[in-house]
Amino acid sequence: MIVCICRRVSDKTIAQCARSGLMFEDIQIDHGVATQCGKCEDSARAIWSECCSQPVAHLQNETVQNDVSVNA
Repeated sequence: MIVCICRRVSDKTIAQCARSGLMFEDIQIDHGVATQCGKCEDSARAIWSECCSQPVAHLQNETVQNDVSVNA
């Protein structure tokens, strides 16, 4: 859904930026969110905050070594 009508920025764009580590001010500079009329700022910040606070799963590649005894 479009959050910032003035700059035509969607919730997906804000979420993607937040998950990539951008601060809200960076999103404002890069995409113009909440820089014109300002009516979207509360919603945009809420989306940004929600996406920043969600833990991201980290996958760890572990090598499993099997100890096999060979009886000769």
